[in-house]
Amino acid sequence: MTHARDPVPTPWATGLPLSAFSFVATVVAIVACGQLLGRIHPVLAVVVNLVTVAGITPTVWSRLRVPVLRWFSAGVVAGVPAGWLVLLVA
Repeated sequence: MTHARDPVPTPWATGLPLSAFSFVATVVAIVACGQLLGRIHPVLAVVVNLVTVAGITPTVWSRLRVPVLRWFSAGVVAGVPAGWLVLLVA
């Protein structure tokens, strides 16, 4: 008979700040690039944002299974739509 190990507790105290940092960095990057490209041509801003998100999606998706990197990935996943929303409002 084997005894099941207790699962490792979730490191909320370190994970949430990592998610918050990646969230803020993602929103700032999307808004800064989107506004700059939007001054050149709005369609260019949309195309570059879509291509960039399509490019990082496989990497972010694969990092969701890695214990530390999942916190960064969660911030990026939340930051992309928030950045787009800020771009639409601004």
